[in-house]
Amino acid sequence: MTEAMTSDFELDTRLAADSVLVADGPLSQIRLMNDGRFPWIVLVPRVAGASEWIDLDGGQQRLLLAEIDQISRHLKQKPNVTKLNIGALGNIVRQLHVHLVGRHEGDAAWPGPVWGSGPAQRLDSGVLAERVEIWRQRLR
Repeated sequence: MTEAMTSDFELDTRLAADSVLVADGPLSQIRLMNDGRFPWIVLVPRVAGASEWIDLDGGQQRLLLAEIDQISRHLKQKPNVTKLNIGALGNIVRQLHVHLVGRHEGDAAWPGPVWGSGPAQRLDSGVLAERVEIWRQRLR
């Protein structure tokens, strides 16, 4: 763990409310968004106070890129995923987090962005737990 990755890290309450922890990667929490419309993972670097890419040191930036690469490759293998959207907006939730969303023509927001495309379709707790476990198996 690098010096900036301390026990001072706290997950933004909005991210916690909208997603479920899958696993801890080398740098980031890997979280599944609770929205059945899209295969959607969020990476949240465990770096206290980070709100921008430039708040990470070079080593942390490389770790985050490796995590983005790993998760993107898994998303691309999912059925019907023909396009990957990767974004780190932070206009509402300032804590640095990277969205990785599997997309396809005709999905609920196509061709626009997933943000603002209607309310999330929350998954039944059993389905959500099953999807989290599938992701955990993929990441082993």
